[in-house]
Amino acid sequence: MRNLLLAAALAANIVTPISAQSFRDRLPEDEVIYFVLPDRFANGDPKNDTGGIKGDRMKHGFDPTHKGFYQGGDLKGLTQRLDYIQSLGMTAIWFAPIFKNKPVQGGAGQESAGYHGYWVTDFTSVDPHFGTNDEFKAFVNAAHARGMKVYMDIITNHTADVIQYKECPTSACAYRSRADFPYSRRASDAAEINKGFEGDRVRTAENFAKLTDMNFAYTPTVPEVEANVKVPAWLNDVRYYHNRGDTTFRGENSTMGDFVGLDDVYTENPRVVDGFIEIYASWIDKYGIDGFRIDTAKHVNPEFWQKFAPPMLERAKARGIPNFHIFGEVANDGVNVHEQAYYTRIAGLPSVLDFAFRRAAIEMVGGRFGTELFNQLTDADALYADTANQGRRLPTFLGNHDNGRFAREMRSAKPQADDAEILKRVILGHALMFTTRGVPTVYSGDEQGFAGDGNDQDARETLFASKVAVYLDNKLVGTQSNHSKDNFDQTHPIYAAITKLADLRTNQVALRRGEQIVRNYSDKPGLLSFSRIDKQSGKEILAVFNTSTEPFKANVEIDIRTTGFETLMGNCPAAVRAPGSAVFELAPLDYAICTVK
Repeated sequence: MRNLLLAAALAANIVTPISAQSFRDRLPEDEVIYFVLPDRFANGDPKNDTGGIKGDRMKHGFDPTHKGFYQGGDLKGLTQRLDYIQSLGMTAIWFAPIFKNKPVQGGAGQESAGYHGYWVTDFTSVDPHFGTNDEFKAFVNAAHARGMKVYMDIITNHTADVIQYKECPTSACAYRSRADFPYSRRASDAAEINKGFEGDRVRTAENFAKLTDMNFAYTPTVPEVEANVKVPAWLNDVRYYHNRGDTTFRGENSTMGDFVGLDDVYTENPRVVDGFIEIYASWIDKYGIDGFRIDTAKHVNPEFWQKFAPPMLERAKARGIPNFHIFGEVANDGVNVHEQAYYTRIAGLPSVLDFAFRRAAIEMVGGRFGTELFNQLTDADALYADTANQGRRLPTFLGNHDNGRFAREMRSAKPQADDAEILKRVILGHALMFTTRGVPTVYSGDEQGFAGDGNDQDARETLFASKVAVYLDNKLVGTQSNHSKDNFDQTHPIYAAITKLADLRTNQVALRRGEQIVRNYSDKPGLLSFSRIDKQSGKEILAVFNTSTEPFKANVEIDIRTTGFETLMGNCPAAVRAPGSAVFELAPLDYAICTVK
């Protein structure tokens, strides 16, 4: 009877098997993160599908037949499906921004909606397509009642596209640099302006008070109907934007250019720094959230993060949240550890998303590269500022809403492979992610075999039944289901595999907090092995992988004191071959996880 009552209480989001104190005490590396776009997960309240906005889709942004418009998912749906997420083994939920967005933007023929949350107009309110601030509070409380943490996706780099430039009213504006268009000259007539302004490298309030004329590169204007659309009100002032035209994502304009037309915030200005600290501290104060994922972190000057991160951690501690997790997006599509490390060592961010792991996993598990890539990745952990913690606190992931899904990458790597092989590769990738250092992060839908057709909108399928043609023709991995149906199948083989891996990780301190030692790797697909060692207890777990399509019987290096193994998953030998060596036999695309005796 007690178990039935507990199950009923969990379903009602009112009780948890983990005390509030215990979930607050967990370190960032103790979590397993589930990333979700609320619009694409579950529709709990169809009444808010149009956000209360009258008119057609070009006004309210709702069109469930188009991949670039709102589909109907919301906070109520997310709250109602918490049991599904927790049953998967997830301990923390990171969701795309839920702030009020500009409903629709884009040039003629390129219009789409702000369903993703990255076109913010009001940083203090929940977008009505998703619900209300009270419903957000209810969601946070429901997650916390289950012992699950809540990570908000935040933005400081840009706002929605509101500011226009007179010089290019119907087309994108090319970036105009500080050298070609200095702050001291008006672009239209070269008149001297902003006398005494020492440039944006002097980041004092006194200096920026002298920057009064913003017409140095373009002539920024704001349509009258949108003059006061941004909240807080200071964000409506063009002085707090760079106003230099579109970024090419290189050099100076990487941090000072408009992100595909989005208004690029002047983050060098101390008023902007103070303003964003105030905005995001209030979300900590009011809702008791547990962390921030920072969008487009590398497109903001590093000095901003040096000022921003410490107050967030301090405010969280004052709110009784000692292990607040902040991780920035430093997007790249290679194994560029040095770029990621720059933002922890120099910019001062506590952590960053591990894009380098994603690329390494794709290349190794996809069979296009040898397992030596993993050794290179682990060796590079020394580049992070705090090698004892930061490598373990990097959220690792296999795919996401921008870069596309891991299953699609496996199909691209092995276009002749059948579904059974792709399924094995997908599960192998997750096994690698759940055993290596870092914080495993599952992209919503991956557990149901979603593959997508590409990146961005083509990787943002709904878990509820879709009406989008380009989603309906997709072939899922490991199932006969499709996108015309709800996909919350807890018997799906990937869901089941992730559940077991998450349970193993949660119950093994060495897999969460242990140091990592690479034992074996190769310049070809095949053997990879590494140990995770808990320094406090001395417990060691050995993970062994076969990334090739051939079975192997291989000698694996081990500690000379090891006498045998206990099987946690897969096929572990009972005894060693000799001091410092053990024989492992693995089937193609298989793995073993063993406790070392």
